[in-house]
Amino acid sequence: MSDMNVEEITAKAKVLLEALPYIQNFRGATFVVKYGGSFMDDPDPTVRSRVAYDIAFFAACGINTVVVHGGGKAITRAMEESGLQAKFINGMRVTDAETVNIVRRTLNGVVNSDVCTAITEARGKPKGIAGDEVLLCRKLDRDDEGNPIDLGFVGEVTEVKAKLIKKVIADGLIPVISPVALDHDGQPHNVNADMAAGRVASALRARRLVYMSDVPGLMRDPSAPETLISTLKISEIDALREAGIISKGMRPKVGGAMRALQDGVHRVHFIDGRLPHSLLLEIFTDKGIGTEIVHG
Repeated sequence: MSDMNVEEITAKAKVLLEALPYIQNFRGATFVVKYGGSFMDDPDPTVRSRVAYDIAFFAACGINTVVVHGGGKAITRAMEESGLQAKFINGMRVTDAETVNIVRRTLNGVVNSDVCTAITEARGKPKGIAGDEVLLCRKLDRDDEGNPIDLGFVGEVTEVKAKLIKKVIADGLIPVISPVALDHDGQPHNVNADMAAGRVASALRARRLVYMSDVPGLMRDPSAPETLISTLKISEIDALREAGIISKGMRPKVGGAMRALQDGVHRVHFIDGRLPHSLLLEIFTDKGIGTEIVHG
């Protein structure tokens, strides 16, 4: 055996040993992973499958892993195929009666099935759950700055049927939930997946909530990755909002993160799904690779 081979083997062993205390600490804990971003639509199947393998790895380590997925681009494509033009107000999709049917069909069927298939191929055991089976909502009537807004059938999650999700976990499966909810009259609504993930994490008292998107995390300068904020306290968030550092796209994630932390979630992470195995690197290494928001 050459010296090089010994070095390579030793390096691999160090990686495994670095992960060991995290695996021991998190065994039996619940993690909620928000699975979204442009990497979901990457034509290279290896990009999509890497995230699925990370999720399957979590489950194999005894972590109760719950996935909440997005699917905005798939909805836009389905609307175009139906001859409908997507309209947005402040980055939020206007959802009329015809659009909400497309949203429900695309998220509950196509996208949810695709995510489950990827996890299955990674030898995980997913269970697709239509969001409108476990999420209740009210009509969203204010934007994130408190201004009145009417987006049609767009809702704000008010209740999570946690027992149904916990039953799937108890059966040894990985719940995969779409961001669709019913109001108290049984009307389906499109809901923001970031906020939905936060409410699910709160309801399950998750140890970790992880937002996967296509940015490295929170950066003081979005054009400079070296300005990544590794750790952020809740008390520091308002100043970053006022400074414009938390941009429109990050506002729902940060809002969901703050609500989840206030409801008992231990930590919230923002990571880049395009980076190979970013989920494992963030959770099972000492340094991590994204932004974590903590109490304080």
